[in-house]
Amino acid sequence: MAMKLVVVVVVAVAICATAVAAATDDDEPIGASFVFGDSLVDSGNNNYLSSLSKADMPPNGIDFAASGGQPTGRFTNGKTIADVIGELLGQTHYATPFLAPNTTGRVILNGVNYASGGAGIMNGTGRIFVNRIGMDVQIDYYNITRQQIGELLGEAKAKQFLASKAIFSITVGSNDFLNNYLFPLLSAGVRVLESPDGFINDMLANLKSQLTRMYALDARKFVVANVGPLGCIPYQKTINRVGEAECASLPNQLAVQYNGRLRDLLAELNDNLPGAKFCLANVYDLVMELISNYEHYGFATASTACCGNGGQYAGIIPCGPQSSLCDDRSQHVFWDPYHPSEAANVLMAKYIVDGDTKYISPVNLRQLLAL
Repeated sequence: MAMKLVVVVVVAVAICATAVAAATDDDEPIGASFVFGDSLVDSGNNNYLSSLSKADMPPNGIDFAASGGQPTGRFTNGKTIADVIGELLGQTHYATPFLAPNTTGRVILNGVNYASGGAGIMNGTGRIFVNRIGMDVQIDYYNITRQQIGELLGEAKAKQFLASKAIFSITVGSNDFLNNYLFPLLSAGVRVLESPDGFINDMLANLKSQLTRMYALDARKFVVANVGPLGCIPYQKTINRVGEAECASLPNQLAVQYNGRLRDLLAELNDNLPGAKFCLANVYDLVMELISNYEHYGFATASTACCGNGGQYAGIIPCGPQSSLCDDRSQHVFWDPYHPSEAANVLMAKYIVDGDTKYISPVNLRQLLAL
């Protein structure tokens, strides 16, 4: 369930895992994708946790060609948006999960995925799932990878590699609302103690600290996804009992408020961190475009989950072996109550890689890689 929001492409993102061909044992490394975030981009880290947020059972992964249709821990029917972005940019290997036993040696020069279903910016986010890897711990793990890269390449070459040929994508924030501030069993205390402004202030202060810490560990090219329209995912539409053409208002209001502040934060970091480039993946507007004009993009529905059970939009029970499954996955914007389908991820990734400043700014990912 994780960053439960289909939304995202993002980014954030979401997005935006990057690119470039993989290095072999004999070649110089030529690119890497380092992916941080939640279930929107988790490629299997939660498989190694005792967590209630897992996608290691069918029919998850049913369309993932690289695994022969077997589940890998991705919270979708096929590729995540990070997977698709990497392919579009020429990456020949997916960034491997940090917790996977084979993520060792020169494999890490292709990039590493630290994302975790249920993760958030705030350390308390996702505790309903028992175990998940929050952003602070994900950066702890990247610090380990950073040391290993230094050992593989030498410090001078490692700094050059990370600054010029590595993309750092961050797709996080949805769970901080869905599984923290808005979650019925957890949010009563949080919402009494903190106003939306106060909670969002805390989120952004934590995120600023996290991004600055990554910069101190030689990350330079960043893609940060904003939070998608949370009120439009099947789960929120179902529990709020809204019509097919409607979205729940409060989750979307919180996302819009956070996203405006996030844009300001990234502009501040661009001004104050020499040599860094922070790009904003506008997942909110991108997902709204797919939802509002789903028929134009070849979908039959942007409301009902392909895999799920419960309520008008199959939005209550997460995808699993006992779930109802739609006949044509490519016809659904949403794979399950929270996450986009591979078909939606493919469309969103194209906008993030080659789109204009409406969806990715100040430059798109192809341009970012060329800097």
